[in-house]
Amino acid sequence: MLKTRYTLLYIALMTLVVVASNFLVQFPVNAEVAGINLADILTWGAFSYPVAFLITDLTNRQFGPQIARKVVFAGFIVGIGLSFFTSVPRIAIASGSAYLAGQLLDIAVFNRLRRQTWWRAPLLGSLIGSALDTAIFFSFAFAAFFVFLGPNDPFALEQAPILGALAAQAPRWISWAISDFSVKMIMGLVMLLPYGALMNVLRPIQPARAS
Repeated sequence: MLKTRYTLLYIALMTLVVVASNFLVQFPVNAEVAGINLADILTWGAFSYPVAFLITDLTNRQFGPQIARKVVFAGFIVGIGLSFFTSVPRIAIASGSAYLAGQLLDIAVFNRLRRQTWWRAPLLGSLIGSALDTAIFFSFAFAAFFVFLGPNDPFALEQAPILGALAAQAPRWISWAISDFSVKMIMGLVMLLPYGALMNVLRPIQPARAS
C-alpha cells in the first residue's frame, strides 16, 4: 500500500514536471550574461526539466529501478502526448526519444553507483543522462542528417557565432544544445541539495536489484 501511494505520488510529480517543461520551453530567458543574449539560445524549460532526474533518482533510491522505470514510462506517455499536440512530429519524436533514453540511462548509472558516496549516484546519473538527452533531442530535432524524421528547420541550420558571442561559427542548434546542457549541469549540482535533504527521509523500502 505504501509503495503504491508513493509510486502514484512520483508519477504525479513527474507528470507535473513534464507538463511544466513543455509549457516553459515557449518562453526565452530574457537576460544577458558575459555578452551572451540568453533569449537567443535558452528557454525556461531548461531549468525545470532537470527536476525529472531528481524524481527518478528518489524513486530509484526508495524502490529500486523497476518502479523508477514505471515512473519514467508514465512521464513518457504524458510527454509524447503533449508534444504531438503542441509541436510538429519531428520535435515530438526527438523529445520523447531524448526523455526516455536519458532517464533510463540515469536509472542504470544510479543503480550501478548507489552504494558509493551518497552524491555520486544522483550527480553522475543525472549528468550522463542529461548528456544523452541533450544529444538525442537537438540532433534528432535539428541536425540536417535526421531530415527523414521531418523537414529541416532552415533557421536552426543557419551558421551563427557559437553562443552568439564566439568567433567560431556553427549551426544555431549547436549553441542551443550547448546552453541547454550547461544549464542541466548546473541544475544537476543544485538538485543535490533537495536529494541530500530527502535521502534520510525517503529511505530504501526494499533492496535494490541490479538492472
